[in-house]
Amino acid sequence: MTFSIVARSADGRSYGVAVASKFLAVGSVVPTAEADIGALATQAYGNFAYRPQGMALLRTGVDAAGVVAGLTAADPGRDERQLGVVGASGSGATYTGSQCMDWAGGRAGDGYAIQGNILAGSRVVERMEQTWLAGDPGAALAERLLGALSAGDAAGGDRRGRQSAALLVVRRGHGYGGTGDVEVDLRVDDHADPIAELSRLFDLHRLYFGRPDPDTLLDLSGALADEVTGRLAELGHAHADLDEALAGWAGIENLEERLVSGKIDPLVLAQLRDQRHE
Repeated sequence: MTFSIVARSADGRSYGVAVASKFLAVGSVVPTAEADIGALATQAYGNFAYRPQGMALLRTGVDAAGVVAGLTAADPGRDERQLGVVGASGSGATYTGSQCMDWAGGRAGDGYAIQGNILAGSRVVERMEQTWLAGDPGAALAERLLGALSAGDAAGGDRRGRQSAALLVVRRGHGYGGTGDVEVDLRVDDHADPIAELSRLFDLHRLYFGRPDPDTLLDLSGALADEVTGRLAELGHAHADLDEALAGWAGIENLEERLVSGKIDPLVLAQLRDQRHE
C-alpha cells in the first residue's frame, strides 16, 4: 500500500523518510527518525512498535541490517511487514515479508533503503533508486528525498492510486529557532495528488523556515534602507531602529527565521514588496 525512501545525508548529519500511499494519513504511521541516530519506515501492515524499538537498537550501535533482523525475528507478524532502516553509517537495510501484496520489494545501498508494496511494478523502486543515486550529494536531504518519491510516483507508485504523503527530516539543532532537531515534518493526509501538494508545502517550508544564504544577503543601507523603512512604515511598522521595524513585521509574517541584523534576505524583500497596506 506504500512506497518510501529512508536515507542519510552525504555529510551524515541529516536523516529522513519520504513516503506516499493510497492510505489515509500515511505520515502518522510509517516514518520515524532521530538526530544523529537514524531513520526508519514501517509499512505494509506497519508495526508501531518497530519505531521506538528500532531507534533504541540504533542508539546502541546496532547497524541497519541488525535492526531489521532483530525487529523481524521477534515479530510473529513479520511475513506481512515491510521495513526500511538507515543508521549513522554504512548501508541501509530493507525487508519485505513473504505475504506482502504484489508488487512488493525493495533496494538498499550506502545510506539509503527504498521499499514498496502493492506497487505498479518493480520499476517504482528502481526509478526511486536511480533518482536518489543521480542526485547531488550536497543538496538538502529533504529535496533529495522528495525527488526520489516523485520519481516513484511518476513510475506508477501505488497501483491502487494516490491519497497521502509525508516528509520527515531531522538534523541536530536545525529545528525551528535552533531549539529542536526536526528540520522538516510535513504531511498531506488526504489529497487527490498528495506528492504535488507535499512539494507545494515544502516550498512554503523553505520560505518560512529556511536559513538565509549568506552570499545573497543585501546590506540595509542607502536607497534600499530608505525603501524598506518606507514600506514598513506604510504597513504600520515604523521604528527608529530599522532592524526592530523589520523584526516586528517579519514576526507577523512568519519570516523571523530569515532575519539577519543589518541585512535583508532577498526572499524577505520580495515578500515585503508584495505586501499591500490595508
